[in-house]
This record gives sequence, structure tokens and C-alpha cells, in this order.
Amino acid sequence: MPDTRRRPMARFFWLWAAVWLFYMAGPIAEAWQNPVPWERGVGLASALAFCGVYLQSFLAARAATKRTRGGMLPLREAVVRLAVMVALTVALTLVAGESGLTSLVYVGVIAVFTLPAPFAWPVVLAGAVAAFVLPRMVPGWDGGIDLTFAVMVAALAVWGVTRVVQRNAQLAEAREEITQLAIAAERNRFARDLHDLLGHSLTVVSVKSELAGRLVQLAPERAEAELADIQRLVREALVDVRAAVAGYREMSLANELASARSALDAAGIEADVPLNGEAVDPRRQELFAWVVREGVTNVVRHSEAKHCWIRLARNTVEISDDGRGPAEATGQGHGLAGLRERLDAAGCTLTVGRREGGGFLLRVTA
Repeated sequence: MPDTRRRPMARFFWLWAAVWLFYMAGPIAEAWQNPVPWERGVGLASALAFCGVYLQSFLAARAATKRTRGGMLPLREAVVRLAVMVALTVALTLVAGESGLTSLVYVGVIAVFTLPAPFAWPVVLAGAVAAFVLPRMVPGWDGGIDLTFAVMVAALAVWGVTRVVQRNAQLAEAREEITQLAIAAERNRFARDLHDLLGHSLTVVSVKSELAGRLVQLAPERAEAELADIQRLVREALVDVRAAVAGYREMSLANELASARSALDAAGIEADVPLNGEAVDPRRQELFAWVVREGVTNVVRHSEAKHCWIRLARNTVEISDDGRGPAEATGQGHGLAGLRERLDAAGCTLTVGRREGGGFLLRVTA
């Protein structure tokens, strides 16, 4: 919407540059009053051509600034345009006299607007010197410092404007980069959350499905209970995914501990799990809930353990088992990598390794 509103004004931007050509009225009037017809023609043609080159150079420089975010015209093109303006200034001054030097102000403006500073300021200084010296060298010219002052002030004003335009362009680029980084970070966060949510839920569903399949003939009532539990887990996973998409999901450590007991029991792993997370700093409970979810998922998937222990302290959570150990348990999947990113962002330390006595150990310390 903002771009749409700016377009009508952009179409008439040339008027802003053209209005300053009002000061060329003096040289044009002097050329018109020249009694020699061919000199009058040369003077008027030079003045009009000068105005056209100035206006077109201004618009070309502005287009280059927009196209390259603060960039300038190619150096060769800018030099050619200035050379043409200087030649027209000479022709106009020869016909219109001292008033033709007014065009030096425009030469200085275009130099600053189209050239890098090391090239632009020598042009401006040369124009200022010419405006000061020539009236004192040519008989009949009044001289004075007004035109010299005008050349310098106009160049300084345009230089300030170009610096502002370039800084704004740099800020716009920085904002775009920050936006892209924020989008990438949010995309990674969502992918990590979705992996953690579905990875745990689908692992438990898989384990319970295998258990129900084995119990269909041996204990139909138990199998029916497991199937009902699977349906509950699927519904909860769907709710979790919808909540994650909406951005409102909050993890509960107590719920994750209960889910951990259920998942470990379904996998035939004896669980030593706290009843609640009251021992944990309230500020850490949501983070530690993610740790419990990912740690228990790895135990169920990879460990082939018989026992699993979860220990909670105010700023520490520890998950261990007596299974195959870290070589097989950790793997190189996305789960622990995503968990490490989450913990790094919270300023926590993740330790994974072999449990004393065999098995796998995952410890997080805030």
C-alpha cells in the first residue's frame, strides 16, 4: 500500500528539479535580447539544451539511486553529462555575458549528485573559482562573491541530501536483512517445535500400536485400552500442532512427566519419574518440559533400555537409561540438534554422554 501511494508523487518528481531552473530566466533573457540573430539562436539553444541536460541528469541520478539503493550513475556517464553541461555553459556565457555564469550553480549541483566526492568537489571548487575570477578579468562585468557563494551553498545542500538518501537506503537494506533473518529464525523455531511435538507423539503411538497388536489375542481388554489411548494421543497431537501453528502453545512440565511415564510404560521400560515439576524454577519449567519430551523420545526410540530415570532440580534436569549408550542413542538426527538450539538461546548447557554403569545420559544445566 505505501508504494502505491508514492507512485503518483514520483511521476511529478521532475517538477521539483525543474522549479529551480527559474534562475536560468536571467541568462535566457540576456540571450533573447542579443541583437545578432545567430548569436541569439545559439544562446537560446544553449540555455534550453542546458536545462534539458540538467533535468535529465537529475532524474537519471535519482533512478540510479533507487535502483541500486544509494548508488550513483556510472562514472563515465556522469563525466560525459558534466562535460556537455560545461560546454553549454561556455556557449551561453559567450552569448549572454556574465549572467551565463549562473549555470555554474547547476553544474556544481549535478557534480555532487552524480559523482563520488573525490571527483565532485574539485568540479565544485573549479566552478566557484570561475565564478569569482572571470567577472574580475572580463571588462564590463560587475563581479562580486554572490555567485561564488551560491555555487558552494547549493553544492553543500545537495551533498547533504545525497548523504541522507544513502543513509536511508542503507537503513532500508538493514531492515530487509533483519526481516529475512527473523523469518528464517521463526521458520527454524516452528520446524523444531513441530519435530519435537510430532516426534514424541508418533513414537508413543508407534510403541502403543505394537503393544496393542501383541495383546489382541492375549488380552483383548488391554488391547482395547491401548487403542483408546492411541486415539487420545492422536487427538492431543492434533491439538498441539494446531496450537503450535497458532503460536499459542505452552509446554507443561507436569504434563510431560505424565506423558513420559505413559510412553515408557508402553515401551516396557521401567520408569523412575517425579510426580510433578515443583522442584524446578518456575521460569525453567517450560524449557525443561521440552527437554523431558525429547529425552524420553530418544530413550523409547533408540535405547532398548530396561530402566529410565528422570531427575529434577531447581536449575537441572537429567534423563538417563541403562540401554545401548550414546553411540547408538544420540544419532545425528534433528531432535538433539533442535534441543541444543533451544537451550543455547536460553543460556543453558546441554551434556550428552555415557551414564556411569552403562547407558545414556542427558543433562541440562541452567
